[in-house]
Amino acid sequence: MSLLTPIDPPASLTDQALTALRRDILTTRLKPGETLSEAAAAQRLNLGKAPIRAALARLAEEGLVQAVPRRGWVVSLVTIRDIHEVFDLRLMLEPEAARRASGKVDAAALRRLDDVCAAGYRPDDEESALAFLDANKAFHVAVAELAGNSRLARQIDRLLDESTRMLVLGLRRRDRTGEMAHEHHALIEAMALGRADEAAQIMLEQCAASRSMVLSALTAPDSLTAV
Repeated sequence: MSLLTPIDPPASLTDQALTALRRDILTTRLKPGETLSEAAAAQRLNLGKAPIRAALARLAEEGLVQAVPRRGWVVSLVTIRDIHEVFDLRLMLEPEAARRASGKVDAAALRRLDDVCAAGYRPDDEESALAFLDANKAFHVAVAELAGNSRLARQIDRLLDESTRMLVLGLRRRDRTGEMAHEHHALIEAMALGRADEAAQIMLEQCAASRSMVLSALTAPDSLTAV
């Protein structure tokens, strides 16, 4: 190996940086449009610049950050097109997942996740906010996994990551957590009783309501979106 060949950082350090930075972006701790310094991120996460740089490159591939000449890295804005594309896919995939999961449900496990969601999203309490976001995603992923198609579950998992940031921005303007918990409860009941069409309809309505909430919040004059 040439002495001039750059040495990639250990994968574990890159993964650690990637997990932390992705989390900060999805929960809007790093806000859309915010400039992200490699040096500041390295100091905050107690990591070297190499794993930070590698993690940012991967986040750029995911569309969460952009490299900007003379500015370094900028957290990507949430665009109206992003919202429509992500929720359009969720509306296509998640009702079908709920339909296929009906009659196969571990209702007790889903109710445990629903209990966390029912506690609500409190932006003033970071731990409870993160617990809500984790539980809400886990609930939807669990439904997708019960559908029995691993590729479908993986696609929904990725879409939920993308919609998490949108959900956070929306919930800060309108608290829909009580409605979401009620919808989860109704969905669990329908799936547990094997009512496939009803489960699909509930999931469809839930995703549509969340999209409406996000669009309403993020089209406000002071929102951090780009058309």
